[in-house]
Amino acid sequence: MTAPSDSARPVATVTVRAATLADAADIARLSGQLGYPATPEEVAHRLRQIEDDARHVVYVAEFAGEKLPGPGIGAARTSSTSAATGLVIGWIHVHVCHGLMSGSWVETAGLVIDERHRGHGVGRVLMTQAEQWARKNACREIRLRSNIIRAGAHAFYDKLGYEMFKTQKAFRKFLGT
Repeated sequence: MTAPSDSARPVATVTVRAATLADAADIARLSGQLGYPATPEEVAHRLRQIEDDARHVVYVAEFAGEKLPGPGIGAARTSSTSAATGLVIGWIHVHVCHGLMSGSWVETAGLVIDERHRGHGVGRVLMTQAEQWARKNACREIRLRSNIIRAGAHAFYDKLGYEMFKTQKAFRKFLGT
């Protein structure tokens, strides 16, 4: 199955704002849709860990309507609104990384769009917001990792001008308490 063309689908009218602790339940719900289950309490704890760290930012996308507009209606916009006004339909977490071998860059730690609202430009709006934040933080590059099985996501990133620059294996080790 191929991903729908961005130009063939309507762009949702969304508002982008910085996430707050009040968004924890929505972020948890959306994370579960992508296969990363978390409770609202776990998400709130994680948000608290980064809320005062200027190297991290989490944005949410809100849609005020109950369903997306028909073809040709609506335009994506962003706002610096800090209060929730609608349904949270997506989120992105990005952070600055510093490396000795490659300088500084911004890493996309997570991007999730509600499965009912994918293909309507919400992801593009959140990625654009993240790119603006990266520029404000003097970073000239955004990197992200995408599971090999997410072909639709790969096509989305390709359309946004991202290029695959490395194939690697990911390793981890759980450390006891």
